[in-house]
Amino acid sequence: MPHEVRVVIIGAGIVGCSLADELTARGWRDVTVLEQGPLPRPGDGASLAPGGSTSHAPGLVFQTNVSKTLTEFAAYTVRKLSSLTVGGLPAFHRVGGLEVATTEERWADLHRKAGLAASWGVRGELVDPERCAALWPLLDAGEVLGGFHTPDDGLARVQAAAFAQRARAVGRGARFLGRHPVTGIAQRGGRVTGVHTDRGDLPADIVVCAAGLWGPVIGAMAGVGVPLLPLAHQYAKTAPLPALRGVHDPRVEARRPILRHQDRDLYFREHVDRLGIGSYAHRPMPVDPFALPRYGEGDASATAPSVLPFTPEDFGPSWEESVRLLPGLRDSEVAEGFNGVFSFTPDGLPLLGESRELRGFWLAEAVWITHSAGVAKAVAEWLTDGRPGTDVHELDLHRFEGVQRSPAYVAERATQSFIEVYDVIHPLQPMERPRPLRVSPFHARQRELGGYFLEAAGWERPQWYEANAPLAKGVEPPARDAWAARHWSPICAAEARATRERVALYDMTSLKRLAVTGPGALDFLQRMTTNQLAKPPGSVTYTLLLDAAGGVRSDLTVARLGEDRFQVGCNGEADLDWLLRHAPEDVSVRDITPGTCCIGVWGPLARDLIAPLTRDDFSHGGFGYFTAKRAHIGHVPVTALRLSYVGELGWELYADADLGLRLWDTLWEAGQRHGVVAAGRGAFNSLRLEKGYRAWGRDLTAEHTPYEAGLGFAVRMGKGDFTGRSALAALGGPPAARRTLACLTLDDPAAIVLGKEPVYVGGTAVGHVTSAEYGYTIGRTIAYAWLPARAAVPGSAVHLEYFGEKVPATVAAEPLFDPRGARMRR
Repeated sequence: MPHEVRVVIIGAGIVGCSLADELTARGWRDVTVLEQGPLPRPGDGASLAPGGSTSHAPGLVFQTNVSKTLTEFAAYTVRKLSSLTVGGLPAFHRVGGLEVATTEERWADLHRKAGLAASWGVRGELVDPERCAALWPLLDAGEVLGGFHTPDDGLARVQAAAFAQRARAVGRGARFLGRHPVTGIAQRGGRVTGVHTDRGDLPADIVVCAAGLWGPVIGAMAGVGVPLLPLAHQYAKTAPLPALRGVHDPRVEARRPILRHQDRDLYFREHVDRLGIGSYAHRPMPVDPFALPRYGEGDASATAPSVLPFTPEDFGPSWEESVRLLPGLRDSEVAEGFNGVFSFTPDGLPLLGESRELRGFWLAEAVWITHSAGVAKAVAEWLTDGRPGTDVHELDLHRFEGVQRSPAYVAERATQSFIEVYDVIHPLQPMERPRPLRVSPFHARQRELGGYFLEAAGWERPQWYEANAPLAKGVEPPARDAWAARHWSPICAAEARATRERVALYDMTSLKRLAVTGPGALDFLQRMTTNQLAKPPGSVTYTLLLDAAGGVRSDLTVARLGEDRFQVGCNGEADLDWLLRHAPEDVSVRDITPGTCCIGVWGPLARDLIAPLTRDDFSHGGFGYFTAKRAHIGHVPVTALRLSYVGELGWELYADADLGLRLWDTLWEAGQRHGVVAAGRGAFNSLRLEKGYRAWGRDLTAEHTPYEAGLGFAVRMGKGDFTGRSALAALGGPPAARRTLACLTLDDPAAIVLGKEPVYVGGTAVGHVTSAEYGYTIGRTIAYAWLPARAAVPGSAVHLEYFGEKVPATVAAEPLFDPRGARMRR
């Protein structure tokens, strides 16, 4: 975009100030930040703070997160805030962080967290109880099993950090207007044109909503849903403690690490001679953002609209647990407290990106202090360069399906996100409610077969079927530890073997399907994707969506069903949004997932099962690999695609949802003579890793080029121009990658890892695992990992760290199973 673009940012909290700083640092000058409350200067005190969460946030910054993206954002926040000073004091104090464990489960989880820190490049070490007490003298070492110490974490002086960035932005030409409540969003022809305030109107080409708790209110003015729910969180300060008297410089407030006691949903930080205690242990306290007063309305004694009265009865149990961990509090008391309101989303992650409903209207919402500067940097890059430098697909506003944006869903899931803030969450653990929400037409049959369901994008997806338990007798995969055994069963091994040996039915309904039609459909898809799609109707092509910098936005399976009619299998709502944004007027892009269903029929006996059910030619000569045709299976018309994500002969059969159950029953009845089984995602993931098939969003993202990810075969540079082609051309063709997605096999056939573990070479962490699963056919665990090219040579020895244990592994040539693909082409 040109530098003269007019930007209005709504909200002068830490996110709005950071974004103004980042934009002006990149040369954008026409930046206006609107704040409904006052714009304080250092020394003005809390009574003049803006009215959102920034006004009361305790300033904790813990970098390590299960999300690589959020960890990188937190690391940038630490670096940036450490460089800022206000009043001669830094805006960030690297006091460090200390998380303690009082249960065996938490102690094990801290080992896992130490592995995440190593994977993402965060300094940290596991320490014994004595070291915990040395770092925190008030702590009773007898109460803890150990801790995880991260010396580079710390405390942000939130108001100072916001002011410092505001001052820099103003110095470059930005305007900050306090006491300017927004009353409306101006728009014309589907684009934002300005912002209405109670003091006048401001024209704008881009409006960024960084209004925090009021995000849904501003969104409603724009006609844009903002799926977040504010909830209150308790924070209390003790009376002065004799043990802290004279220990700290009052200007600094804290010297000791932030302490987190996550087994009891508590954290602690020093305030000179007092302790601040935050609690997530209380009942959820949702707040209606439309009922929150604007700054200056309501109770005049309130510090800010986001600061609600303290409820001592909710804090009682947390105080008792605090005293148990820190016995020195026994003679103290809660001197003051408040219930501070923060934003929560259905999955607990921020909301970033441009609205589809109103072009030019952007969100930077549900962002905590921890990630504020990193988020602002990413959004500024997105606006000025067209893409963020860090992959943000986990945070993309469009990651939610329509049903996940309903107020009821948002309220239920966001409340659960609050409850689980400090919980130990397994990577496969689904939300408990509301379920079931989205089910395939086969759901009744799956329940009859004892399906064990997990959930994704609201869909119920069977992981395995208890009806197959008899098949697991004699199948002996390695025993698993308690963590790896969650949401797993040896039945997965039996279902994988049945797929390799006979035939299995897989429910693939939850995969996103789009219909792309119209006179310009072929030219449009050719411009948007990397592979050659100018093939006869009936062809199927694996291809990639790139961004302008050559990063892989997604991977697609495109079936050409007619001259100007295509079915596109993609990775979710964000892909739909991307294609809709770029589609010309003569092209229709439509989500057909809700009205259709899909069964994967895979295994060496797949043709034996299907052929007697149809008059259409399903022979290898009549229905080649990676082709499609309309056919009938029994009474059911289907679109059949001959491809396989498990590396076996078979087809994906698509039908209208109203005939889905009939299709399942037809296949199931006919398959009995062939030993057909219903198989779940547990077997599916194992089989796809044996074939080396990538899962976008796990194994690769927009941070990776096709060549680094081993997908250069899906790029046809000679087909003409396409998005990202210039960036790939600048590489000079398929380069020798500096990093690569490598296949590893664990040396011990009984060893298990699950993903995101660090990979070490010579004692140094050099990469991290993306996907991992036991390969039931090859008899050992497979792990894909990003490694430096020098370490990714087949035969090279590495080791992974799993809960603190070193697990030897070897780089392997891929694919591990049927490298010539003969089984799929017979």
